[in-house]
Amino acid sequence: MIAVVGTYQNGVVKLEKELSSENPLRVIVTFLDDVKISSKEPLSLSDFSFAQSQKNLEDFKGSFNNTLIDERRSK
Repeated sequence: MIAVVGTYQNGVVKLEKELSSENPLRVIVTFLDDVKISSKEPLSLSDFSFAQSQKNLEDFKGSFNNTLIDERRSK
């Protein structure tokens, strides 16, 4: 494992040292400064209703698994 310091701004990470690699490298980004993340409202258990999901899918014909796999492949 290698540690390289950098800065993050507007969705871009800029490293202070260049690191070359022939292959893509997995990274973990840790924000050292306190960051306030704005979100509308936190999710609650009532946001996940099995009955509502059944109602939303009552007219769905087909395989939910295949639909989900196709959706993820298209992204």
